Amino acid sequence: MAVNLDKEAYYRRIKRLYSNWKKGEDEFGKVDAIVVSVGVDEEIVYAKSTAIQTWLFGYELTDTIMVFCDTKIIFLASKKKVDFLRQVAVTKGNENANGVPPITLLTREKNESNKANFDKMIEAIKGSKDGKTIGVFSKDKFPGDYMKSWNDTLSAEGLTRVDISAVVAYTMAVKEDGELNLMKKAAAITGEVYSKFFKERVMEIVDADEKVRHSKLAESVEKAIEEKKYLGGADPSTVEMCYPPIIQSGGNYSLKFSVVSDKNHMHFGAITCAMGIRYKSYCSNLVRTLMVDPTQEMQDNYNFLLQVEEELLKELKHGVKICDAYNAVMEYVKKEKPDLVAKLTKNLGFAMGIEFREGSLVLNAKNQYKLKKGMVLSISLGLSDLLNKEAKKDEQKYALFLGDTVQINEEEAATVLTPVKKKIKNVAIFLKNDDEEDEEEEGDDAEELLGKGARSAALLADRTRLLGKNEMTAEEKRRAHQKELANNLNEEARRRLTEQKGEQHIQKARKSNVSYKNTSQMPKEKEIREMKIYIDKKYETVIMPVFGIATPFHIATIKNISMSVEGDYTYLRINFYVPGSSLGRQEGNIFPNPDATFVKEITYRASNLKAPGELSVPSTNLQNAFRIIKEVQKRYKTREAEEKEKEGIVKQDSLVINLNRSNPKLKDLYIRPNIAQKRMQGSLEAHTNGFRFTSVRGDKVDILYNNIKHAIFQPCDGEMIIVLHFHLKNAIMFGKRRHTDVQFYTEVGEITTDLGKHQHMHDRDDLYAEQMEREMRHKLKSAFKNFIEKVETLTKEELEFEVPFRDLGFQGAPYRSTCLLQPTSGSLINVTEWPPFVVTLDEVELVHFERVQFHLKNFDVVIVYKDYSKKVTMINAVPVNSLDPIKEWLNSCDIKYTEGVQSLNWTKIMKTIVDDPEGFFEQGGWSFLDPESEGSGAEEDSESEMEDETFNPSADEEEEEEEDSDEDYSSETEDSDYSASLGSEEESGKDWDELEEEARKADKESVYEDEDTSNRKRKVRSSAPPSKKKRRS
Repeated sequence: MAVNLDKEAYYRRIKRLYSNWKKGEDEFGKVDAIVVSVGVDEEIVYAKSTAIQTWLFGYELTDTIMVFCDTKIIFLASKKKVDFLRQVAVTKGNENANGVPPITLLTREKNESNKANFDKMIEAIKGSKDGKTIGVFSKDKFPGDYMKSWNDTLSAEGLTRVDISAVVAYTMAVKEDGELNLMKKAAAITGEVYSKFFKERVMEIVDADEKVRHSKLAESVEKAIEEKKYLGGADPSTVEMCYPPIIQSGGNYSLKFSVVSDKNHMHFGAITCAMGIRYKSYCSNLVRTLMVDPTQEMQDNYNFLLQVEEELLKELKHGVKICDAYNAVMEYVKKEKPDLVAKLTKNLGFAMGIEFREGSLVLNAKNQYKLKKGMVLSISLGLSDLLNKEAKKDEQKYALFLGDTVQINEEEAATVLTPVKKKIKNVAIFLKNDDEEDEEEEGDDAEELLGKGARSAALLADRTRLLGKNEMTAEEKRRAHQKELANNLNEEARRRLTEQKGEQHIQKARKSNVSYKNTSQMPKEKEIREMKIYIDKKYETVIMPVFGIATPFHIATIKNISMSVEGDYTYLRINFYVPGSSLGRQEGNIFPNPDATFVKEITYRASNLKAPGELSVPSTNLQNAFRIIKEVQKRYKTREAEEKEKEGIVKQDSLVINLNRSNPKLKDLYIRPNIAQKRMQGSLEAHTNGFRFTSVRGDKVDILYNNIKHAIFQPCDGEMIIVLHFHLKNAIMFGKRRHTDVQFYTEVGEITTDLGKHQHMHDRDDLYAEQMEREMRHKLKSAFKNFIEKVETLTKEELEFEVPFRDLGFQGAPYRSTCLLQPTSGSLINVTEWPPFVVTLDEVELVHFERVQFHLKNFDVVIVYKDYSKKVTMINAVPVNSLDPIKEWLNSCDIKYTEGVQSLNWTKIMKTIVDDPEGFFEQGGWSFLDPESEGSGAEEDSESEMEDETFNPSADEEEEEEEDSDEDYSSETEDSDYSASLGSEEESGKDWDELEEEARKADKESVYEDEDTSNRKRKVRSSAPPSKKKRRS
């Protein structure tokens, strides 16, 4: 069984079990051995026997018997399960190295008797302490002959049985950090499903006056947990319901978790909902009541229930007896509203963990157990049989139910793990009848309030219920949020730039290439004395005769060389780098003294005719020199390129290899970028502090966990490859290049299709191939998910894999080709195409949409980073129908966005900001991008003025730079027109009307440009500097 067992967790927990047993408190003091037997029963969801297995091993082991004796532990199971348990059964002498009794593993025989194994276990039980009493979980009764024969064996020996469910539950009730994290995640998922699905669905039902049965609504909630968008990034296979959701309304209420949603239609009064989600075997619970048009009395009762919950949370602390906490709350209710004591639920909650409800740790008046730090409880308070006197007679009864998942602390009040808003404004839906506001209220007013079409419903906290108003309100909310973000953006950016002001960017001086430090290093070769060209490979220097003197030139000074044959002579022409010659971007400081005298070129000539008595033709020296200079030049440039790649590389820690064979491992993966020219397969293995990829050729690539900025898992849904992508904090070197993005992938199905093959819909071979591909996809997805889960467990959740939200994806071209860009929880990515595209959302300052015009079918996205020295990222050709979804997504991520019709010169804008950040923010900062910040009539004018300010930093230079400024502006406009025309050419099938409309708009824009030019000239003549100009509002 290729399944890992968390040994450390097992040893910690078995120690805790044994130490509590040895203390001998309560039932533990009565037993000589503990027997846990688990059979097979699909109907049993929660049982103490399976819970203790999950607690110890992380898995349920069916048909397994565990016997815990004073000095030994015995497990009887099938061969596969024994292999799995062998991971913790390694013993040293009588005592395990971890201080717990040694484990004996017995393999279950295929026949049903298993007498020999049973005898061994009975012998061990009798040898443990007095050997007369065994601790069992008396409620757990599994069917089947195997379990029956074991129980008969125990009965035949006359052993006394004692139920130890309560004491074992108390042992397991205190959760470790890992368990608490799982329960927090479960509670968060429950909150997401409630807020994003159930609450929204109830609003739709109320708004549309639908008739929906409670049972159908409960079923839809169960189906919702199969959709990733409601699970906060969790894998749907790890999520399940603790119990079927319980939805009640219309007077029939039972405030328990054992009831089932009935088939009555939902009534628009008090709607109670209880739901709990289980994540990786750990439970959570949430109870809320939604109220449609509640009366003042209902609101008062609900607010009182909230106060009672607050009192309960204050009482739930470490060391407090459960009964004391319960009694304190009841005293509070008696004091504040004695008439509601009888209507309050009989118990106020229970402990929760792997099992949903722990029967021995219920919050009631009799429970003597003390609460401990780390326990997790499901608290639930309800008021039943309440009367709404304003409702119709048969609909007057209602109930209020409220519950959360909470964690017990040392001294503070219990922490709520399900942070779903529950104040009256968040759960009340108020209806009003627009047609009858001015008329007198009639007797059946309540019924008319629920009349179809005549009403508009408003949820106080969330939104107006009429559909049209709802959309408008969502847009208004978005704008208000963006306005708030804009204010924060400028303040934050100003503060950040002020802090960075002191940090000066030190440009690294280029190393000077000196051939020889002194004359003694010059070679003493015969060719030099004979005034021939000589190449010193050691010092990468060409020694040439200049006016009879051997003069060395370093290979770095030579720009290029050429050789030609003209008649009887061979010419070798050598060109040098000199100031004014075309240099690369990074070679601007190659000349430490640019005022010196430079040699631009040297030409040598040699005869092709062999003179009598000479061994070779004179031109041979030039030919050899040409060939060797080319070789040395190529070697020098290669080395320089490698050194340039290595610049700024942060030295990584060494990978700590885990020699355990059970390390998480994925085989048959390809790596991108390739290590060699040809792509090759290899395996990816997770070790103690990082991953190691080993190719079939033996190449190794190490990626440390602490160097990973984003770990991304892209499943093969809708893709031809399944990918693990790592976006790194610091680049690493392999294949002689530096890389900040490394990915491992495998292909799913055929990437190329044979078009010559005849395609038939019902071709048996094709159907079989499709079926095989589906199975392959499922198998690969499971393997990758399993690997990711193991890695997250290994790193104690420090490394978390992000999964892209395909539903939020949009098309765009960050590089040359269009691809699907998908958001994750912390980034925007495309990892299918190469090069990959990864933008970290935390590093984004704002997003600007360019070319947003009605007649264009696409627009561009510009991403500006918080580090203003970093080049902005452009995503071209995004379809215009993606604009609203992108805005909604950015708004939800608290990222400011703006839009405009022109393409801006971002290089100039960013340079201006970096050169004078204070001046930029004094003039309004980023508000120049936001059309809403200016008056609607002066929008174009203000934008042009802002550009003038941006490109002309000082008033003194304006007169001199007027012409340049106009040229820049006109060229920029031409660029934008050109890009707009490109965009318009991409669309097909435009008719004459549309083309005429475009021409009309282009003419109109040219008029605006003329007006802007005259405005600018007028502005230059005025004496006031641009920074003093008041903005229009």
